[in-house]
Amino acid sequence: MTEQAVSILSYLFVPGDSARKMEKALESGAGALILDLEDAVGPDAKGAARDLVAAFLGKPAPMPRLVRVNALDTGLTEADIAATAGAGPAGYVLPKAEGRDDIEALSRLMDRHGAAAECGVLVIATETVRAVRALLSQDWSHPRLTGMAWGGEDLAADLGASANRGPDGHYHSPFRFARDAMLFAAKSAGVAAIDSVFTDFRDEAGLAAEAETAAGCGFDGKLAIHPAQVAPIHQAFTPTDAQIDWARRVVSAMAQAGDGVARLDGKMLDRPHLKQAQAILKRAEAVDGGRRQDPTARPQRAQP
Repeated sequence: MTEQAVSILSYLFVPGDSARKMEKALESGAGALILDLEDAVGPDAKGAARDLVAAFLGKPAPMPRLVRVNALDTGLTEADIAATAGAGPAGYVLPKAEGRDDIEALSRLMDRHGAAAECGVLVIATETVRAVRALLSQDWSHPRLTGMAWGGEDLAADLGASANRGPDGHYHSPFRFARDAMLFAAKSAGVAAIDSVFTDFRDEAGLAAEAETAAGCGFDGKLAIHPAQVAPIHQAFTPTDAQIDWARRVVSAMAQAGDGVARLDGKMLDRPHLKQAQAILKRAEAVDGGRRQDPTARPQRAQP
């Protein structure tokens, strides 16, 4: 997993047909922007949106910018890439990805139109039933793959489900299954695992709770649909001072023990604890820039 992928805590979707919203997004503090040529843009506006996105990519920005192209089965993907690859996006977001073959197909289009070698691919990998099944049966690893994300809206349509969440706001079981499958596939591929959007951007408490849970489960960041969601996401995914202190003490205790087992605060420690501590410290180092992006005070969560 690249250090840049680890340090990106929030990915903010921005409509590709609005120059005003793209310019405004530069002030959002988001870890990365996803310039959307798919769902946010109507069929008659695709061409104009490509031109706007290419022009926007030609200007400096404080964060990486990715382009969400239209799905491979639309016949629009190559035109999206042809119009934007030369402008130097940090990566492409592929919706409705159903396996490594789709990543390879997108990569070939990127090569054909001169995308830089470091231009990566972030797939949204749970939007069809076929994709969810592939998460458990395929290795999604690919040289261009930098991250995997999931979403429940399109999957609900493919399942014929009337809702993806219950009255309590929690996902129904098929969608939790898809989320978990994507997490396992991303970790297996060694790329960033990105949690889905929280669609009610006015519910900050709900967003914070969902982001906290995702961070605790091992996700590396979260998709966002509104600038107001950026700060709560950063807060949830940035290790707290208490967690960092715990991790440092674990590493020290294990080093002093020397035999693979140690004691700390009356509890036994072994190799899994060391691995967890090292991951916390790696994330803390990688997202140091993210702390500066989000200077708001962070509540102290309990140490692991």
